[in-house]
Amino acid sequence: MLVNAKSALWVKFGSAATDGCQKVNAMLVFLDTEFTDFVRPDLISIALVSEDGREFYAERTDFQRDACNDFVLETVLPLLGRVPGAACSRLELKERLHEWFAQLPEPGIIVYDFGGDWLLLVAAILGPTYRSPPDNLGEPLHLGGYCITHPVFERAQNNTYTQDWPPHHALADARALKAGYRAWHHVMEEIWRIER
Repeated sequence: MLVNAKSALWVKFGSAATDGCQKVNAMLVFLDTEFTDFVRPDLISIALVSEDGREFYAERTDFQRDACNDFVLETVLPLLGRVPGAACSRLELKERLHEWFAQLPEPGIIVYDFGGDWLLLVAAILGPTYRSPPDNLGEPLHLGGYCITHPVFERAQNNTYTQDWPPHHALADARALKAGYRAWHHVMEEIWRIER
């Protein structure tokens, strides 16, 4: 399924994701997912957080529980069930994602820090009912190591987590990604201004 998703993306975007360590002037949508395992990932939960405050969060009820690695069983699964109405099937998730993207005022550039997140999003969006991504699904923007390991990024990201919203909950992680990127981007704007 992920191979087919990657092929559909190639048709829409024509190349690999852009590097996140560049200046971007467009609406950004921050993505995070939780999944069963790195070897054969099956999507468990997904979150999208836009710059204008819109949020999407869903948890699949039909993921392959027997495929979960020990970390997921011990850390990720106990965090599920915190958002009312988030539970849905794979097919319901496709519908919800298409509806959410249709409500965006403009195409959103999808920002992520792990390539698998992007592939899982596209696999969740595409299928027999939907053979192409929504119009408002913008280009992918992968945040490289320079961004996500910058002290300003890390500090802002870590400051968003709370006891109620800890790491490894997709919605908490997407919010943290947004906070980290915004803080890093603010610092980088000063540098870009000097470089002009």
